[in-house]
Amino acid sequence: MDVDVIVIGAGLAGLVATQELTTKGKKVLVVDQENRANLGGQAFWSFGGIFLVNSPEQRHSGVKDSFDLAWNDWQGSAAFDRLDGEDFWAAQWARAYVEFAAGAKRDYLHSHGITFLPTVGWAERGDLTSNGHGNSVPRFHVPWGTGTGIVEPFVNSALDAEKRGLVQFCHRHQVDDLIITNGTATGVRGTVLAPDDAVRGAPSNRDKVGEFELSAQAVIITTGGIGANHDMVRKYWPQRMGTAPKSMVTGVPAHVDGRMLDIAAGSRVKLVNRDRMWHYTEGLQNWNPIWPQHGIRVLPGPSSMWFDALGRRLPQPYLPGYDTLGTLRHLRTTPDIAQYDHSWFILTQKMIGKEFALSGSEQNPDITNKDKKAFLKERVVGKGAPGPVEAFKERGADFVVSTNLEDLVARMNKLTGEPLLDPVSIRAQIESRDLQMANPYSKDAQIQGIRNSRRFIGDRIGRCAAPHRILDPDAGPLIGVKMHILSRKTLGGIQTDLSSRALGADGDPIDGLYAAGEVAGFGGGGVHGYNALEGTFLGGCIFSGRIAGRAAADAL
Repeated sequence: MDVDVIVIGAGLAGLVATQELTTKGKKVLVVDQENRANLGGQAFWSFGGIFLVNSPEQRHSGVKDSFDLAWNDWQGSAAFDRLDGEDFWAAQWARAYVEFAAGAKRDYLHSHGITFLPTVGWAERGDLTSNGHGNSVPRFHVPWGTGTGIVEPFVNSALDAEKRGLVQFCHRHQVDDLIITNGTATGVRGTVLAPDDAVRGAPSNRDKVGEFELSAQAVIITTGGIGANHDMVRKYWPQRMGTAPKSMVTGVPAHVDGRMLDIAAGSRVKLVNRDRMWHYTEGLQNWNPIWPQHGIRVLPGPSSMWFDALGRRLPQPYLPGYDTLGTLRHLRTTPDIAQYDHSWFILTQKMIGKEFALSGSEQNPDITNKDKKAFLKERVVGKGAPGPVEAFKERGADFVVSTNLEDLVARMNKLTGEPLLDPVSIRAQIESRDLQMANPYSKDAQIQGIRNSRRFIGDRIGRCAAPHRILDPDAGPLIGVKMHILSRKTLGGIQTDLSSRALGADGDPIDGLYAAGEVAGFGGGGVHGYNALEGTFLGGCIFSGRIAGRAAADAL
């Protein structure tokens, strides 16, 4: 027996599980196909949003939240419809997670030195129904340090445990098989990859230089999802979402390849809900890429006008920041636009200065570096767009700028190589929208949403531009942004019980085998159901990794 527990994957869920194990004195072997520079996995690159319920930050902003409201939102969003099978454990995980978010979660994070910006974001506002998808109130808490700050304490814990002899790292070790002995997980075997000193996030070689076999009393799988494996995304793309896109940008490093899911299935581990995914429709080509097809997501405020590839304004509730998968479904199932893999934002300089945020730790250096002075200067009192946003506007392949609408549309058409957009139609739709700005009330759903946002102090200060006409010259210049589909998250995966024990094909737990994080659908094989409420991905890694580590330690 090499160690007490083997953890496959050195991302956030794996490191949280490792901390729980080493806290109880267990010896852990962390096996990962990437080099040491990638400790923390894809979570390192994230914006770091955390879903909290009835937090002090919410209350200080005048937000009234509760477990009951959050659980109603979660159930409406998840729309669990497989409760006799694939959703049986997922629904139980969901309730436990919302209880965690409304209870111990914030104190747990604070105990690790993780604190939050005073304002709360209002992500995924939903389908405009009280019992359907979406957050009724702002719940998106951004940590000082972004995803990098979330990962840091758990990386440090593992490195400290390594010094104490409780953790060993096997980097550049690619697991190819689980070892199941008499129905019990007893180890892993696989390929030793050639050394590679690629920087964090950059692709590494897959050159084989040896083989390995390792044994332990338990194995925890925490290898993430399928976001960088576009072939796998297309293979499991659900029919309800129309046709899979021919081209996408990628929101995660290349090592997020999903290969461990099929390896687990080959050992008769039960996989569920593989048709549930989370991809964004507001992706940009990164002008300074780190991994192949590197995409960055725009976190939009509520004011940009959104048009399909043929220049028609998207119908409500498919508004910026409202219904991610609903918008994706509209774009992929509407017959005359399904052949196109892009859509368009049209906005003003006044809007981009206030409303455009870019997802990712590297795109938010002020928050990532916990530089509060820079944050105030750039986002609160500053009049222009944040530096990273301006860099995309100036250098990004998807941005066009003009003081004249007809010229703007001509430049937009040039980006696609064919005149799909009619400037006369675009002007008519914008002018119709602009007429709605004369009063503090409106029949236009998006204008109503803007007014709603301005009633929340967090949006009014930092995320929603003062209402204005798009064709107002004083608000310009005009900006057109080509939006790509950006691959990101797996919502299904290994089915687990409430102790994170992986289930076999027969539905019974496999002794000694656990799964956590995205590979387990963030718990139970699909805690989000069909839709996420945002801020729930890193939190899901923490919650399920914590449970897996504790359960494995208690079982030894």
